[in-house]
Amino acid sequence: MVEPFVQRAVRDPAQIRLLSSALRQEIVDTLPALGGEASVAAMAAHLGRPADGLYYHLRALIDGGLVEEVTVVGEDERRYRLAGDGDGPLRLAYDLGPQGNGRELGAFARALLQIAAQDFEAALTSAEVVTEGPGRELWASRNKGWLSKEELREVSGLLERLSALTSQPKAVGRERLISFAFALAPLQPRSKRRLKAGTAGA
Repeated sequence: MVEPFVQRAVRDPAQIRLLSSALRQEIVDTLPALGGEASVAAMAAHLGRPADGLYYHLRALIDGGLVEEVTVVGEDERRYRLAGDGDGPLRLAYDLGPQGNGRELGAFARALLQIAAQDFEAALTSAEVVTEGPGRELWASRNKGWLSKEELREVSGLLERLSALTSQPKAVGRERLISFAFALAPLQPRSKRRLKAGTAGA
């Protein structure tokens, strides 16, 4: 059973702008995956990156109010966790008004999809990855179709469920680390493109 998370909502454009860095997204995803808090060494080992390369980004996330340093009595190594109340991962709050955060959300999505592509391509090099059947763990797909309001609510509910399942920390019996990313967007009809003079239609 998946325990419900108390979400950490992020609406501030400046904070979302910080997350337009793919590495910073990986840091804020890694902290909950490592149980809620972790040292730089643990994050570096998890991400396969040198520890020295994380400090600059951690400082930016701390200054931006997204990450905080944890003081642990009796330990010399500094530890970090997501800032704010809640025990779940960060979730962005959308404000698409004139003074909202739409531009920052677009930059965030581009970085997110960049990480997803890197994870997918890395998995392609593994001969052990499961690519079919009920235990399938590698999948990239884009679908385009028409939904009723009821079906859209069902899709949103399924995505919420998938997000909760794939945001859990490691535990007994839960030992396969999975990356899950998605982009759901309504489409607007596109106007016909004008062909340049002398260009034949396809």
